[in-house]
Amino acid sequence: MRILVLGFTGYLGVHVTERLRDLPGALVLGGGRSPSADLDVDLARVRPEQLAKTLTTAAPDIVVNCAGATGGDAVTLAEVNARGPAVLCAALREAAPAARLVHLGSAAEYGPGTPDDPVTESAATRPVGPYGATKLAGTVAVTASGLDAVVLRVGNPVGPGAPPTGLPGRIAGLLREAGPGPEAVLRLGDLSAYRDFVDVRDVTRAAVLAATAPDPLPPVLNIGGGRAVPVRDLVRGLAGLAGFRGWIEETTASSAGSARSARVSWQCSDITAAGRALGWRPAHTLDDALATLWEGCRTP
Repeated sequence: MRILVLGFTGYLGVHVTERLRDLPGALVLGGGRSPSADLDVDLARVRPEQLAKTLTTAAPDIVVNCAGATGGDAVTLAEVNARGPAVLCAALREAAPAARLVHLGSAAEYGPGTPDDPVTESAATRPVGPYGATKLAGTVAVTASGLDAVVLRVGNPVGPGAPPTGLPGRIAGLLREAGPGPEAVLRLGDLSAYRDFVDVRDVTRAAVLAATAPDPLPPVLNIGGGRAVPVRDLVRGLAGLAGFRGWIEETTASSAGSARSARVSWQCSDITAAGRALGWRPAHTLDDALATLWEGCRTP
């Protein structure tokens, strides 16, 4: 079984690649721009015909696309999140039309949710910014490709390696910089929003299950914790693990994401379909995820 992981050095890609390499009989190839990549693939730049030649050589049975941009300007987001999946699908149709494609999407594609009403995969998509919009464009490219493909719409992943462009990684970095002293002040944006946090290990397990499922899968599956958690709870949980004894201040003048919180105050995904299709449910709590995230921040 030959498996190609695109974006294998990224936050989710590292975890997915490690888990896939544990599968018996699996040959896992990493594709990306890293010098350590088995295949040199830049989805933001490569032409479909060039990528098709690369895929013909690799001959993958499964492709897991973990490549994606969470930060940057609208052009960067569009190149990676929208153009990338479209080029990948075009190349797969030519070079490996029978391969299973697992594409990691985002719950940001849904946009604002309604309190106490988790969104199902059939819900309307109303992203509020370039990130969600470009991820949605990538999802449309995959679901309309005609390939044996599934999009995993991932909630807010939490775990070691979380990037500073996301809330958990940013908060962990700020706490590490602030230190445990009682005089420390952590100035953050609006923390009143609710988010669906999911342990990165559970995301990884879902990706592996989707990659190896014997039967065709629904076009989109939600992968989240299945409950809406106040962002304040995440901040307080990390602060406790960090031994933070200072003050936490919320201010709309902060750059810690208050604008998005105002536009998307509540998000939660209904994960029932993933349970039916993959036999998957989260195995880790948010406390578990925060513990591994903070431990990773402490490790040099």
